[in-house]
Amino acid sequence: MPRRRMGLFDRFRSGRSQTEEPKAPDRTVVEIDARSLSRVFSAPVWVRDLGLLAWFLVGVAILLVGLVWLMGLTATITMPVIVGAILATVAGPLVTKMQKHRVPRAAGAAIVLLGLVALGVVIFLLVVGGLVEQSSEIKKSLNEAVDKIEGWINDAGANGTSGVTESAKSGTTTSGRELIQGLGEGIKDLTSLIFFVTFSAFATFFLLKDGPNVRRFIDRHLGVQVEVATVITSNVIKSLRRYFLGVTIVAAFNAFVIGLTAIVLGVPLAGTIAVVVFVTAYVPFIGAFVSGAFAVLLALASEGTTDALIMLVMVILGNGLLQNIVQPIAFGATLDLNPLVVLVVTIGFGSIFGMVGMILAAPLTSAALHISRELAKAKALEVSREEPEQPPPEPEAFGALG
Repeated sequence: MPRRRMGLFDRFRSGRSQTEEPKAPDRTVVEIDARSLSRVFSAPVWVRDLGLLAWFLVGVAILLVGLVWLMGLTATITMPVIVGAILATVAGPLVTKMQKHRVPRAAGAAIVLLGLVALGVVIFLLVVGGLVEQSSEIKKSLNEAVDKIEGWINDAGANGTSGVTESAKSGTTTSGRELIQGLGEGIKDLTSLIFFVTFSAFATFFLLKDGPNVRRFIDRHLGVQVEVATVITSNVIKSLRRYFLGVTIVAAFNAFVIGLTAIVLGVPLAGTIAVVVFVTAYVPFIGAFVSGAFAVLLALASEGTTDALIMLVMVILGNGLLQNIVQPIAFGATLDLNPLVVLVVTIGFGSIFGMVGMILAAPLTSAALHISRELAKAKALEVSREEPEQPPPEPEAFGALG
């Protein structure tokens, strides 16, 4: 049988097989947990936390927008209820004290409500009565004040303010006429005002009378444990009462300082100025600006530039330096809030919820801080109780055998 010649490829393969030994296949098996593969292409933890936080903020924003929308639709009902809740929270201790002296709670609520109505009527008569009585003098004084301010501006080199002056005078005349005719004319619908006052009084009475029952109902249906709900409601009520007590003390102090200054300077309507300062102090920041401008303009028109500057200095001191001395004493450091925090939350809540937000921003923020602290303390105490006690260490054996 003829011998087959080896081709080039055969010789190459044959030579390779003679010189090299075939390598054994690597059969090493690497065990991989399938669960670890799910995190190979996953986002870092901080990115996921940031995403969850972003969605949380979006949900909070949607909730706030929905609340504002609902409050706007139901403002006719919700606003009187909110006012009644604030009044009932602040005046509730008076009813409780009467109840301790064997006065029925319904009778005590009626007495407190009548007192609040009488106080509101007195303040209304003092303010409106003084303005109506001196309406012509106020109009004349304010017009003179506008003329003086225009002269100062023109002396400073800014001409062409006659149009602004006429607008200011016409606005002053219009506002004076509205004050003479009564505050009701400035409201679009007098029926809504009557309904607001009536429903606020109605809500205040029943919240004063049934306050403890309402609180127990809220504690049971707040969605948390009753003990936790009690901590929440008690801190909210306590913060509201202390806040408005402090505001009342500060308002009385500012009214006394500015009213006394008006009496010393001989500014007309000193009593009305004091009452306006006291009432507007319950509106944060805006109230002080309005009452201060009112007092300074009357002093400028009636007594001249020097007395107006003195009044301006006293307004700044009353709402600034002196208030910073009185306010910590009045609040007793119970709110435990930095003034910058108060300013930020007041403006923020006011931008979202309007006047109600401005009034309730500081006490609700303070209540939230106190609630978080009390719950954290309670949780730490519970954890410390649940931890098992460590047995005492055994004494070391001395003289052990080697």
